[in-house]
Amino acid sequence: MARCHIWLAAFAVIAGSAHAQSTSVTLYGVVDANIEYVSHYSSITPTPANGLSRGPAENLFRLSSGGLSGSRWGLRGVEDLGGGWKGLFVLESGFGLDDGKSQQGGRLFGRQAFVGIRSDQLGQLSFGRQYTSIFEGFANFSPGGFPTQYEPVVVETGLNHRSDNTVKYSGQFGGVTAFAHWSFGNGVAGGGEVPGQFRRDTGYGASLGYASGPFGVAVVYDQYSPTLNAAGATGDFKKAGAAASYSFGAAKVMGGYRWGRNADASGVTLLRDNFYWLGGTYQVTPAISLALTYFYDDVKNLAGTNIKNPWQVSFIADYSLSKRTDIYLTTAYVKESGINFDTSAIGFANGYFLGTGKNSMFAAAVGIRQKF
Repeated sequence: MARCHIWLAAFAVIAGSAHAQSTSVTLYGVVDANIEYVSHYSSITPTPANGLSRGPAENLFRLSSGGLSGSRWGLRGVEDLGGGWKGLFVLESGFGLDDGKSQQGGRLFGRQAFVGIRSDQLGQLSFGRQYTSIFEGFANFSPGGFPTQYEPVVVETGLNHRSDNTVKYSGQFGGVTAFAHWSFGNGVAGGGEVPGQFRRDTGYGASLGYASGPFGVAVVYDQYSPTLNAAGATGDFKKAGAAASYSFGAAKVMGGYRWGRNADASGVTLLRDNFYWLGGTYQVTPAISLALTYFYDDVKNLAGTNIKNPWQVSFIADYSLSKRTDIYLTTAYVKESGINFDTSAIGFANGYFLGTGKNSMFAAAVGIRQKF
């Protein structure tokens, strides 16, 4: 009996050792910085407290962090559990390369922070701070690849495109990709989950994509109930849309449409718009790629008023020095707003404030990016 126990203990040690060897943790990241020029820029931030006032239009030169990609570092872990199952986690921290400060409101892991389990056949279930389904669904239909600097991602997918306290499902079944999520309380406008107010700051959505050969298509839906005032009144922000792409040779064309309606607690419309984009990419050589995109926001109603519809053209030229390092030129020209449609419709969240008396803005940046 004693010998049997010894053998069992030995097998347990061996099994534990083999199990540990099936776990991998990867350190990864991106560092991206550029020299940027912006025209007609206001150094005064418009806020409700100052009546959304803007300062004089001036030229701005600065060192910026994150042109094509937000600077970040992260840890990604995967453990093989056997039978086609895997345990996993992602911890991803965003930072400003220009000043070293944490991004996403100073969060340690503000870009992503989740743990989950994945089945080769059934898909993945994860828990934590994650991208929403609308962001995931549209990501492959952005000619620039959702670049940090000159794409109106907030207008397209919402301020809640990163969502706290979220349960998320993702699955790949042949050419079909599916996402669905539920957030128990996003901290963008409020403080997360609130006792006795189950729907406050909650959000949910889904997306379904299909790709076959050169063709791809996706449909998305997103709903978010943000806190609107100190009394805890919640809004009802809804978005739905579709996107498609087609590749031929070294070129790829893509575009999409997003319907949106933001309402207050009484159902009064705060924003009603139709957002469109169309563009494409071209691989000139294995090292040189180009991307061009046109964005247009048809604003039907902004808190009971009509505003001129903003439009923007963005262009990217990227040259790969190696598999890890590239240099780039990125530019944008916008009419009737700041860059990335930075207006009161999104609470001036993008940081490009149009100066007094101007209705257009131009920006350009030359930068370098390294991945590790």
